Amino acid sequence: MSTALAFVFAVMAIAMALGWWWQRAKANANIVDAIWAAGVGFAAATMAWVADGDTWARALTATLGVLWAVRLATHLAGRVGEKEDGRYRYLREHWQGNQAKFFAFFMGQAVVVLLFALPFYGAASNPATTPATRCLAIAIWLVSVGGEAIADRQLRRHRASGGTSTHTTFRGGLWRFSRHPNYFFEWVHWFAYVVLAGGAANAWLAWTGPVLMYLFLRYLSGVPFTEAQALRSRGDDYRRYQRTTNMFFPWFPKHTDEVAHEHD
Repeated sequence: MSTALAFVFAVMAIAMALGWWWQRAKANANIVDAIWAAGVGFAAATMAWVADGDTWARALTATLGVLWAVRLATHLAGRVGEKEDGRYRYLREHWQGNQAKFFAFFMGQAVVVLLFALPFYGAASNPATTPATRCLAIAIWLVSVGGEAIADRQLRRHRASGGTSTHTTFRGGLWRFSRHPNYFFEWVHWFAYVVLAGGAANAWLAWTGPVLMYLFLRYLSGVPFTEAQALRSRGDDYRRYQRTTNMFFPWFPKHTDEVAHEHD
């Protein structure tokens, strides 16, 4: 496994270095997200290739991981040519355009890809998958990737309609039940590999997927980063959205009178 991890990191370091060069020329760091997603798919295929699990475990790990990456990388690649995301504009201003810091940021994403290679190895190492675990893993994958795709499409349509230019927060579709439904389904997706790993000796590695993804999304680069930018761009409207809508786990929104009662 160590050789495969070194190979993944080497490839990702080169890809991220090229991505850094591109953002330096274009003054736009949007490309880092697409490279990261594609890199995770590359990691899935690599770890499935070197693992010693049964054919089903290796084939499903590679297939599910690569298809997930293709869907997400394609979605994120559509933003590469757009105006730089507000999160990265903030970093550019905060760092005063310091390219050394941007290079470190891009290289950090290569390390993150390495971390998310571990659950794929755990899943692909299962020597004896069963039809039940294979079907359950596929079902979790379909629900989670489908949910994330729907959330992304709903937000994309809102942006295309000019919703972001009015400084109003999108509250329709899945975004009515969670402020970050795309992140929620992204997190659920990693449980497909936990199930696929079953009772294998390396099954604990599969658990690093949902654990790490939750920590990243909830406390590091996901929710805090995104919500800080939302507050900068949409202010009080987003604060009202925060008071009525769950942050991560989907649930029915609170009514205005419930919110007012909580603040009495």
